[in-house]
Amino acid sequence: MKPNHFEHKFAKELIQWLPVAKFEGEVVIVDEPSKIPDSIDYLNRQKCIGVDTEARPSFVRGIRYQTALLQMATEERCYLFRLSHIGMPQELADIFANPNICKVGLAFKDDINGLRKRLNFKPANCVDLQSIAGRYGILDLGLQKMFAICFGRKISKSQQLTNWENVILTPEQARYASTDAWATLLIYKELMATEPLPPEAAAELKRAELERQYLHQQEVLAARQNEAEKLQNE
Repeated sequence: MKPNHFEHKFAKELIQWLPVAKFEGEVVIVDEPSKIPDSIDYLNRQKCIGVDTEARPSFVRGIRYQTALLQMATEERCYLFRLSHIGMPQELADIFANPNICKVGLAFKDDINGLRKRLNFKPANCVDLQSIAGRYGILDLGLQKMFAICFGRKISKSQQLTNWENVILTPEQARYASTDAWATLLIYKELMATEPLPPEAAAELKRAELERQYLHQQEVLAARQNEAEKLQNE
């Protein structure tokens, strides 16, 4: 296995200077029932799949839209299932319930819950990167920063708030969606090929980061209180 040389955190202001990474493989849009069998046959032959979902963004508090797009990627191919067009096929639910296929996501519980609202299933062998990154000393848990830590490249988030229920996905949307699912798979494989930190070292890193966050919050609260007192005394 590779020695662990991961940075614990990655400065947000540095990401803009990194070279861009994007999925360069085959993108297959599944937007009608006739396209489902071939996609399911391919995915059922995989050992590990990167997964992500997209929903129409809501700009009104309390309103959330159903999952519109499900992305499932290998290193060579990504399927984009337009659930707003075809619903959630039983065959897809069966893949998520299959313990022999590893499904990898980020903040995966939210994705799975969104999918289960379309068709219920019992998830098996679903791995959330956020639940394992700490073992490797990675404390930034967003996809963009995690990818930067692992590979020194950035992935674009420019299409995140576009309408995923549009009649036709734009090429930019398709490439963005494919890249996110592909990126989760690459990160997982990189972690699995790297030595984790000793448990006590990983725990100490997490403890120190929580303490740093707490002290920062106390400093912010103290500064706000001082400012409020100055205003009252004027």
